[in-house]
Amino acid sequence: MSNNPVIAAADALSAAAASGTPCAPVKDGIAALGIDGAYAVQSELTRRAIAGARTLVGRKIGLTSKAVQTQLGVDQPDYGMLFADMEIADHEIIPLSRFLQPRVEAEIAFVLDRDLDDAEITLGKLIPAIAFALPAIEIVDSRIADWKISILDTIADNASSGAYVLGGSPAKIGDLDLRLCGMSMELKGEPVSVGCGAACLGNPLNAALWLARRMAALGSPLKAGDVVLSGALGPMIPVTPGASYTARINGLGTVTAHFGEKA
Repeated sequence: MSNNPVIAAADALSAAAASGTPCAPVKDGIAALGIDGAYAVQSELTRRAIAGARTLVGRKIGLTSKAVQTQLGVDQPDYGMLFADMEIADHEIIPLSRFLQPRVEAEIAFVLDRDLDDAEITLGKLIPAIAFALPAIEIVDSRIADWKISILDTIADNASSGAYVLGGSPAKIGDLDLRLCGMSMELKGEPVSVGCGAACLGNPLNAALWLARRMAALGSPLKAGDVVLSGALGPMIPVTPGASYTARINGLGTVTAHFGEKA
């Protein structure tokens, strides 16, 4: 094991992902480094992914619920990286073998039309920079055993990201009141998670604005064509093998994540 706490945490998370066996929380090893240390672990994992020929295509925003922020003792969202191999087609059968302990949540995804390199970007400039919005299901996953995560664990673990499914009905956001967009995620026709845009920092655009400013300030600005998963509109749901989850978001249509049976 490395004497460098950042490398040691990255090694543990990488080994968990490769073996399919979750690891113990990494928070203790990086506690002295705080949230900056957790992001340093995430950056190391990102560096390894890119070195391994994975392609960065966007970001995800987490902790957009005030209740979850309070639970984890933070006052802001977090972010993680989206890679091209994390995107799954609508209705495609998703093998459970690629995840450790998956859960699903419904979100609004934005696809950007231009680079966002201004750390003081305003909402007025962000909105026309969004090409369109899509309904999305994020498959969240944790390399930490039993989801026993702290804020340091989830940030280090790429914001507990797994994969994502995008719907195929792009909509211009000028035609929508994203704050009031209702969401229902259904299993066998019955709602299992409900919510609306207001559950995501008051409005998914607020989350996207926070991310755009943060990424620009860090020197890793969002780019044209990037996908932004803006945050959950309702509670996460554990995945049942063989189940199909369909999220319906007012004004954006539907998206379905269909999971295969466990091998």
